Amino acid sequence: MFANEMAEATCIIGHKRPHECNEEVEEAQKTKRKRKVDEDTCQNQHQCKEKKSRLSAELFGEDCEISHEQVYEFLKYAALGKRHNAAQPSWCRIYHQRHLAKVVVIVLQEVSQLYFYRFYLQFKHLRRAFQHRFSLPPTSANFIASVCGEGISMKHQNSIHGSAFASSGRISKNSDLQKDPIIEKYGKEKHGLTSYILTLEEMRKYDYPLEGSPGCENYVHTQCESPRTDSSPLFGLDCEMCLTEKGNEVTRVSVVDAEGQCIMDELIKPETQILNYLTRYSGITRKILLPVKTKLPEIQDKLKKLLPHDAVLVGHSLNVDLHALQMIHPSVIDTSLLFARHKGRRFKLKFLAKAVLGKEIQCENKVGHDPTEDAEAALELLQYFIDQGPRKVVELNLETVLSAPNLMESSQQKSALQLQQNGVQKQSSEPPGILKPCFLDHLNATGQKTLLLSRKELASSGLCQNSLSTLNKQILKRAIQEVPLSSFSVIQFALRSEHVAPDLVAEVCEKMRIQLADMLTVYVGPFDKDFCLKSLRREFKKCGPIQSLTVLTETHQPHICIQYEVLEAAQLAMESLNGADVAGSYIKVQRPITVMMLDCDMLIKELEMDIENEGVIYVAGLKKTLTETDLQEKFSHLKNLQALFWPRDLKSGKHRNYCFLKFQTSESALEALQDINRQGAEGSRLQSRKALTPSHLHRWICHMDRNDGKPSQLAHHILQVKKEQLSASEQDLRKKLKKLDRNIKKLYRSLENNTLCVILLPGVNSVYGSFSGLGLMGIKEESRSSAC
Repeated sequence: MFANEMAEATCIIGHKRPHECNEEVEEAQKTKRKRKVDEDTCQNQHQCKEKKSRLSAELFGEDCEISHEQVYEFLKYAALGKRHNAAQPSWCRIYHQRHLAKVVVIVLQEVSQLYFYRFYLQFKHLRRAFQHRFSLPPTSANFIASVCGEGISMKHQNSIHGSAFASSGRISKNSDLQKDPIIEKYGKEKHGLTSYILTLEEMRKYDYPLEGSPGCENYVHTQCESPRTDSSPLFGLDCEMCLTEKGNEVTRVSVVDAEGQCIMDELIKPETQILNYLTRYSGITRKILLPVKTKLPEIQDKLKKLLPHDAVLVGHSLNVDLHALQMIHPSVIDTSLLFARHKGRRFKLKFLAKAVLGKEIQCENKVGHDPTEDAEAALELLQYFIDQGPRKVVELNLETVLSAPNLMESSQQKSALQLQQNGVQKQSSEPPGILKPCFLDHLNATGQKTLLLSRKELASSGLCQNSLSTLNKQILKRAIQEVPLSSFSVIQFALRSEHVAPDLVAEVCEKMRIQLADMLTVYVGPFDKDFCLKSLRREFKKCGPIQSLTVLTETHQPHICIQYEVLEAAQLAMESLNGADVAGSYIKVQRPITVMMLDCDMLIKELEMDIENEGVIYVAGLKKTLTETDLQEKFSHLKNLQALFWPRDLKSGKHRNYCFLKFQTSESALEALQDINRQGAEGSRLQSRKALTPSHLHRWICHMDRNDGKPSQLAHHILQVKKEQLSASEQDLRKKLKKLDRNIKKLYRSLENNTLCVILLPGVNSVYGSFSGLGLMGIKEESRSSAC
C-alpha cells in the first residue's frame, strides 16, 4: 500500500514547482519514518507482552498439598531467580521471573483452610483474584520463618524461633567470643556430656513432656532414674509421623547407639485413620504400613526394656519425638538447642550435618527422611561438640556459612580436618554441595530492600494498638506506603488480638462438618411401600459414590435419605433425577432445609464460578473394569484436554466411579460437557456437570467424618443446645474474616502490575486438633485486577 502511495506522489510531483516537490518528498519520508517507529514500538510492546511473567502450577489432582519447604523454594526462586543460582521449583514454574515487578507475601495469622470454606462467601476477593490454590500442612511453629527464612519439614517446624528477618551474627577471629550465646552458656573449655543435658527448667521452657504437665497425664515413663555421669550411654532417637484424625501420630521410630549401630527401627500402626501419609517427609506409604500390626504401647514397652537406667537420649527437636511417643525421659540433649544462635535461632539438622560433619542427609532423591540417619547425625553432632568444645564450634561461623553458601566448602574442610585430628572418621565422601541459604539475607546483602510488617514489628516500634481493627489498619496503611519501595515484602495480618478460643474452633469445625454433610445429602421420595431398594440405589449411584442410604419410615409414604461422597454427585442427582420416574414413582429430590442450608444455592453457584474450577468438569458413571489406559483412550477425542484426575478409595485403593477432567479453556470444557451428556442421552452410563470442589477440598471432604447416613437434624439440635452461647463469637469471627478479605483487596489494588502475590493461611496444629492451611497465588494483571 505504501509503495502505491509513493507512486501516486511521484506522479503528482511532476506537475508542480521544484520547491513544492521537495516539500512533498520530505513529508513522505517523514511519514515513512513515523510508520517505521510505530512498527518498532508495536514490535517491542509485543515482545514485552510475550515476556510477561506467568505461573504454571501442576496442582490438579491428589498431589495438591505443598510443603513449607516447597513454598520456601518457590519464594526463593521468585526473589532471586537463575542469576543467583536459585533452582526453578518443580511444582510450579515461574516463566520470565526476571520480569517480576515485586514479590508480596501476605500471611493471615491463625486462619486455616477450615475458616476459608466455612466462611467461603465472605472471601469475595480471595476466591476470585488468585488462579492457583494449594493445601499446606498444619503448623504450630514460626510459620514465616519456615517459608521465608529457612525451609523446614513438619517434624522440625519448631527448629526456628524469632524473626526470619533477624540479622545474622558475624563472628570473626578478632571478635569478642564472650558475646557468643554458646560461649555465654557453656564457656570456652571442653566439657563432658552431663554439661549439655537440659535442666528441668529448660525442658519445661522448650515443651518437653514432664510428669504433671498438661496433656502428659497418660504418658509412659522410661524409668531411667539412675544418676548420669560423663560416661553414661548415649542413644540417638528420631521419629517420623503421619497426619491422622487425631493429629500427628508416630509411624516409625529409630534408635541408634553411641557406636552408630541401629538397635531399633520399628514401624507403628497409628490408633486412628491416616489422612495424609506425608510421604515426602516420613517416607511412609500405605503399602508399607498395610501389614504392620505393632501398636504404640508395644513400642513403649520395648523402649523401656532397651534403655539402660542411666541412658541419655539425643535428638534434634527431641521434644517432638517424645510427645509423639507419649513418653517421659528425664535426661535429654537437644542438638537444635546445643548449636542455637543469637535470639534463640536454631539450625536445621540437614544444614548442621552438612556444615559440621560434611554429611548429606535428607537428600531430595530419597523418598522421605530416614529416622535412623537423622538419629545418627544428631548423635555425631553431639560427639563433635564434646570432642571439639564450644570455642571450636563458634569458630565454624555457621551463620556466615548459612548466609554465604560459597563458604560451605571451606567450612566443611575445616570441620573435617578437626574430625581427623581427633580420630573421628568422616562418614561421607560425597563432594560438598550448596545448602539452601536464607535468601532474605542475600537480598539485603545485595542492596535490595525487604519489608516485614506484623504485630510484633509494630510493637517493637511502639506503634502497636490494643484494638485488632486498629492494628490491621495500621499494617495496611504502612503496607500500601512501603511495599512499592521493597522488592520482597511479607505482610502479616492478625485474626484476633489473642489466640482463637478452642471452644470456638470446635464450634466452627462441627458446623462445617454438618454443613458439608447437609450439602452431600439428598432426600428422595415418595415411594410405594413395595419399591425396590436395590434398583433405586443403582439409579442414584450413577451420579457418584454413595456414602450411605437410609430408608425413612416416619413419613406417610417411604422416603430415602442418601448421602453422597462428593458434592458434584449430590448436585447431579438434584438436577437430573428431580421429577423423574424412579422405581415406579415420580419423585422429588431435595436437600435438607436448615438454617445453614439457606445459602446453599448461592454457595453452589459461587463454587461453580470459583477460579479453581474454571475449565474443570465432573464425570460419573465409570465402569469398575476400566483401566487408566482405557480411561485416557475414552476421553482422547475431547478437544484441549489438559489433565485427568481419577480418585481412589481411601481404604481399598481402587479407582472410584467418577473422575475430573481439566481443559485448557472454559469453552472446551463446555463442549466436552455437552458431548458427554449427549452420549448419556443416547444410552451411555456417563453423566457430567461443572466441577464444584477444587482438588484439595475434594480430599478434605473424602477424609471428613460424617453422620453415618443419619439425618443431620439431631446433630443440629445437639449443636444448638451445646454451642448456643458461642454464636456471637462465631458472628464476630465472620466479621473479622470479611475485614481481612477487604484489607487484602485494598492492598492488592495498590500493587503494580506483574507483581507476584502469595496469600498464606498457615493452618493450626495444636492439642485441640490439626487443621490444614491454604495457599493462594497469582501474578497481578491489569485485566484480571479490573475484573475482580
